[in-house]
Amino acid sequence: MKFSFIIPTRNEGRYLEGCIKSIREQSIKDYEIIVVDTNSTDRTKAIARKYHVKVINEPRKGPGVARNRGANIAKGAILVFCDADVRFDRYFLEKLEERFRKIIGGCIFRLRTYDAGEKIHEMAYNYVNIIAKFMNKIGIAITTGSCFAFRRDVFFKAGSFNEKMLTNEDHDLARRVSKIKRFLFFNDIVVETSSRRVKRF
Repeated sequence: MKFSFIIPTRNEGRYLEGCIKSIREQSIKDYEIIVVDTNSTDRTKAIARKYHVKVINEPRKGPGVARNRGANIAKGAILVFCDADVRFDRYFLEKLEERFRKIIGGCIFRLRTYDAGEKIHEMAYNYVNIIAKFMNKIGIAITTGSCFAFRRDVFFKAGSFNEKMLTNEDHDLARRVSKIKRFLFFNDIVVETSSRRVKRF
């Protein structure tokens, strides 16, 4: 198994199906999908099972907890952690496979929103991408939150996610990974996500 998609969920029935469908349409088929659900009360788990993906029930709260649980059972050499509202283009894995032939420990991607509706939301993502690109270029590893990938061996060598952190656990891990192998921002690999968080903010 080359790739493992790990998706933490809690009441993501509105978005999960779109995420899974975009993964199923990948040009490379050597992957698995693991949904780690933290006590959803909607149709999240039913949707995941509809597409015959692995569903893990995790009673504990916290993004780091769910992601680590998925990573511990994942078989892929490359772990792709994504939120349920993320969408991938057909050639995402193909591009990612090419990049991981280089000696890197982890990476993030340029974010774009598929449901912004207002120009200001699109501008917010452009700003995030500029900051992420600059910071990683000067050697300060940061993530953009919605989607990131790690080489499996480096992920565990770095100590995986800090489960005590309820936020910024992704930045924390990226910085630990960067001390082992390079952590990069790929501006030419685009990942789409919902603008719901920006709208709430």
